Amino acid sequence: QVQLVESGGGSVQAGGSLRLSCESSADTASTYCISWFRQVPGKERERIAGTYSGGWATWLPDPLRGRFSVSQDNAKNTLYLQMNQLNESDTGIYTCAASAGSSAPCEYTYWGQGIQVTVSS
Repeated sequence: QVQLVESGGGSVQAGGSLRLSCESSADTASTYCISWFRQVPGKERERIAGTYSGGWATWLPDPLRGRFSVSQDNAKNTLYLQMNQLNESDTGIYTCAASAGSSAPCEYTYWGQGIQVTVSS
């Protein structure tokens, strides 16, 4: 059973930055896909960032490009989400998820517990 542990969340003022970490108990270099999901109050959980092929490829939706970035350190088996210029709409629970295999398709088998991010004005 793979464990994913998120850290780095908390409270920050609008305009500030946070870096979230997701440490995996598995070898991330051999993990096909790992992603960050976000659930904001009143909305469904959505995927907001991810990596593929052991971290060789990354993905971010267009609305978050320029503010967020995603990276992966396979030496530490950790996925990062750097969030800058945070605003109140970024408040929510951030959860990382990973696939079980090292190749496609990307199916998220393992999930972390989630971590709260609160942005205040």
